[in-house]
Amino acid sequence: MSTPALDTVDLGDPATFADHDLDGFWRTLRDTAPMHWNPPVDGRRGFWVLSRYDDIMATYRDNVNFTSQRGNVLVTLLEGGDAGAGRMLAVTDGPRHLELRKILQRVLSPRVLDEVAGTVRVNTRQWIREAVGSGGCDFAERIASRIPMTTISNLLGVPEQDRDYLLSLTKTALSADDEDVDEVDSEMARNEILMYFMDIVEERREAPGDDVISMLIGSAVDGVPLSDEDVVLNCYSLIIGGDETSRLTMIDCVRTLAAHPEQWLRLKRGEVAIETAVDEVLRWASPTMHFGRSVERETELHGVRLRQGDIVTLWHASGNRDERVFARPGVFDLGRTPNKHLAFGYGPHFCVGSYLAKVEIAELLKALRDFTLGFEQTDEALPIRSNFLTGFSTMPVRFTPDHSGLRECG
Repeated sequence: MSTPALDTVDLGDPATFADHDLDGFWRTLRDTAPMHWNPPVDGRRGFWVLSRYDDIMATYRDNVNFTSQRGNVLVTLLEGGDAGAGRMLAVTDGPRHLELRKILQRVLSPRVLDEVAGTVRVNTRQWIREAVGSGGCDFAERIASRIPMTTISNLLGVPEQDRDYLLSLTKTALSADDEDVDEVDSEMARNEILMYFMDIVEERREAPGDDVISMLIGSAVDGVPLSDEDVVLNCYSLIIGGDETSRLTMIDCVRTLAAHPEQWLRLKRGEVAIETAVDEVLRWASPTMHFGRSVERETELHGVRLRQGDIVTLWHASGNRDERVFARPGVFDLGRTPNKHLAFGYGPHFCVGSYLAKVEIAELLKALRDFTLGFEQTDEALPIRSNFLTGFSTMPVRFTPDHSGLRECG
């Protein structure tokens, strides 16, 4: 794919990311235009673009001059706001954000998730063994679509028969596998997820269980119980966050390891720690390309005056390749350390599900290491279309079985 000129790139258009290689574009921005203006297009608002790691970090830390409450991704920021503002964790700031975060951290902490992690391990190893035994598969469909959706559905108490339906909705809500899917389809998918969880919340109020939804129903902020809408919006956030980013990272992981056999061998031989490898997989994939903020009060950055209400976008896709922070950022290095990537954001809104995502990716790497001698991509992968998420919807692979590993677990 070609590298487009700066003045021709529209970061608000999902087709931009499907049709172009933007590595050169990001490098040019970091070097010459760290505060870049993406102009209005077809009646859509313009917005500021931050590409340097340090600027992104500084903006994440600054909850005085910047706010999430008018939306935190382009799709909602450009529409003028997020319906979940002040109620959904990701688009809530201040004291209420802290209280909501405490509630969710209670059920997503490492201590609480130990049992969940065990289930992730059992499922992942079973599914990888089966895939390796069959010789090959579409890894995206057979493995990556199952691990995170099964995990987050178990936490939320989503019935097994509903999970394929929810997966189809999450795949459409913020991205698309098909260019025929437009913003109307995406908005309908987001609404259907909300309506689905509204029904679940009504059921749990009648018959509570030991799942996250029941826990949210029984929670309060400043003594005021969470409303049905509060619970539904945070379920939406958890199902999207718990599925999309982990799934896309896993797909990218297999694609990248297949293309870098020397790194695969380091993993296979135990020459790199799994935890270190997980962080490089996350940095490299950067599945969430950006998050956004609105200017809360006038401020200045790189000599540019930012006015109240301006949209500022923070691009992980660029920050995780910033030469000022990462040595040889264009090299995939499973032993990279330190590796303070931005895959989970930073500051007050650092992803509450980061521990669970790392567990899922770690178990995938361990299962691949134990059950296969290697794998190759057998056909082109289909990229998703999105200005928020990046990755692939298909990943055809062929495995070479490691019979010693398979026998040990047989």
